[in-house]
Amino acid sequence: MVKKAKSPQLPHPYGAPIDLAAAKRLAQAAVGEAVRIGMNAVIAVVDAGGHLVYLERSDRAQVASVEVSIHKARCAVAYKRPTRFFEEAVKGGSVHSLSLDGVIAVDGGLPLVQRGRIVGAIGVSGGLSEEDGRVAAAGAAALP
Repeated sequence: MVKKAKSPQLPHPYGAPIDLAAAKRLAQAAVGEAVRIGMNAVIAVVDAGGHLVYLERSDRAQVASVEVSIHKARCAVAYKRPTRFFEEAVKGGSVHSLSLDGVIAVDGGLPLVQRGRIVGAIGVSGGLSEEDGRVAAAGAAALP
């Protein structure tokens, strides 16, 4: 039996895009967590339209993580939900979401909400799925 996942789509409307200074602060907070856990990470921050605002890459991060981190951020902002939702859905047997444009079913992408509006998203790649999610959460927590 396929377990149906509950939708965590955020009810917030999109807002003005995150600016470069804020994107850098988030990335630095994420880098701090990545260093703390010994992870070579790539951190991408996109605006509310999914356009790349800032990217930070550890010297030893794998090349593939550049595109994966951007993909996670774009998915999170486009679908107004953490990418972990899609990962859990697939683990539960619900694979239909994999056919949706721009979906990535791996933890590490989070929408960024400021003053009740989605201003962008952060995407992290380089570690295990749960590590990517942890680093992304550290970055997202730096948004005032």
